[in-house]
Amino acid sequence: MTNVLFQQCQMASTWQSVQSMRQWILENGDKRTDPWLLVYSPMPVAFIFLLYLGVVWAGPKLMKRREPVDLKAVLIVYNFAMVCLSVYMFHEFLVTSLLSNYSYLCQPVDYSTSPLAMRMAKVCWWFFFSKVIELADTVFFILRKKNSQLTFLHVYHHGTMIFNWWAGVKYLAGGQSFFIGLLNTFVHIVMYSYYGLAALGPHTQKYLWWKRYLTSLQLLQFVLLTTHTGYNLFTECDFPDSMNAVVFAYCVSLIALFSNFYYQSYLNRKSKKT
Repeated sequence: MTNVLFQQCQMASTWQSVQSMRQWILENGDKRTDPWLLVYSPMPVAFIFLLYLGVVWAGPKLMKRREPVDLKAVLIVYNFAMVCLSVYMFHEFLVTSLLSNYSYLCQPVDYSTSPLAMRMAKVCWWFFFSKVIELADTVFFILRKKNSQLTFLHVYHHGTMIFNWWAGVKYLAGGQSFFIGLLNTFVHIVMYSYYGLAALGPHTQKYLWWKRYLTSLQLLQFVLLTTHTGYNLFTECDFPDSMNAVVFAYCVSLIALFSNFYYQSYLNRKSKKT
């Protein structure tokens, strides 16, 4: 009887802790961004993530006995639309940071409702939402039966970015988070331009010799972000060390994964040919 009561007390205490954590997550966000789509609660993003994993697991099985879907027109429109969105976000991150006199070394979040602070918060939201849109990359691979593209790197990167930037918009919509968006949108302008040109057909392949340099650009991005956040972990800066630590660890993991991809795709393949 005593053991049963003890277990019940433990369960009640655990449930109270969960409820307290949930309340903290909901109530301690940025009041400016809380009303925006998908921001207030983590549940919609968690649902999208689980749905994404379900598609990754079930999609190739459902397509196994089906012909690849011809998505040429869709891919051309999608990729060049993503170029346009990336150009818009890059412009907003760059111009707003310059007008706000942002520091590239240490920049606290401006939680005010001034026009520039709201402009930066809004582009942070668009950057987060673009990561939700980019989950379509995986769906297109599955429909075209490009299962070799469904690597751990691809799924890990796409699946985790929506959580990282949900947290960014929920709690830190601005500040030195802008540097991540600035670099990433520039890389994505180049990346989706490559994919858009590739989708035009075989006649453009001779112009796409620079694919390996795209991977190098992605790696350079993560090195710069690791250096940027690492610097702020060891200096006085009114920006949460917890977020800097998460970004630092995440970028290190991406450097390892992208370095392995670069080695396997270009260096190892080249050595095998020789």
